[in-house]
Amino acid sequence: MQLILRTYKLQLEHTFRISRQSYGHKKVMIVELKDGEYSGYGEASENPYYHQSVDDMVLSLSKIKQVIEKYLESTPEIFWEKMYPLLKDNMFALCALDIAYNDLYAKKKKKKLYELWNYRIENNILSNFTSGIDSIENMILKMKETPWPIYKIKLGTKEDLAIVKALRKHTDAIFRIDANGAWEVEETLHNATEFKKLGVEFLEQPLAAENLDGIKYVFQHAALPVIADESCQTESDIDHCYQKFHGVNIKLVKCGGLTPARRMIAKAKKLKMKTMVGCMTESSIGISAIAHLLPSLDYVDMDGALLLRKDIATGVTIQKGRINYSELNGTGVVLTDNDPLILIN
Repeated sequence: MQLILRTYKLQLEHTFRISRQSYGHKKVMIVELKDGEYSGYGEASENPYYHQSVDDMVLSLSKIKQVIEKYLESTPEIFWEKMYPLLKDNMFALCALDIAYNDLYAKKKKKKLYELWNYRIENNILSNFTSGIDSIENMILKMKETPWPIYKIKLGTKEDLAIVKALRKHTDAIFRIDANGAWEVEETLHNATEFKKLGVEFLEQPLAAENLDGIKYVFQHAALPVIADESCQTESDIDHCYQKFHGVNIKLVKCGGLTPARRMIAKAKKLKMKTMVGCMTESSIGISAIAHLLPSLDYVDMDGALLLRKDIATGVTIQKGRINYSELNGTGVVLTDNDPLILIN
């Protein structure tokens, strides 16, 4: 098995702003695991909030390149357990490697990944489309340009209520609100009451992850359900989020890939918590991996590739929230851009 690493700089169609940062591009690392005629692909994007850079990911995988390449074939679950001790300090790198291995493994079995898991896709949920923070006029304009049945609205401004009221005048779509930890307790309770009147489905991470007492109080008193994001990173956080959130938004890069994400989903379901998987700004490689988890989810946010000026891969497609799978096996992706910033093979 050969490990090939590529890095890219993905340009966004518009500058994307959330409560703590804004950016117009994202660097990503693409992992290719090549074994004979088959190649599996995985992806992770850098994220300053979680102190993860593409350079660190590349370094982490380069250090164990020989170990990976000498690995004998086994299930993705066994592969992950073998790789975790070597990459436990860089879960983003582990994520990209795990996705690539899942893709390769399913391709060698001549099945789509969801077929390998015995998932049925007939009742798949719809993905939301994300509206970043902007002027009210621009947020309305962008919404009109991309009519969608479900929107995630990024907030954390002094005009949050005015934004949602203005947007509601232009669509009957479901609204989901994500403050990325920017609110305080009383602000959250007030907003929840007002947003419930405006057709908001839930609040995602309204308080900072370290505000544990506030999070528990909001869980008990808010008029809307609350979903953990920054508070839910790795597998042990499912237990930590129980009785503090109504559900969890699992990010593959944070938890180390598809393999632990499936365990987290199963654990959350046992605890009667809602399950969601979200994306970062990434190409169709990362987004297509998420798509195979859909039958196990209550909500999904997988619009990252739709925000790009140009994708570097093909895979699943999304039309007004509905996901269409590729005809190819594995995760169904093909890397189409052969001009990376860095190539290591």
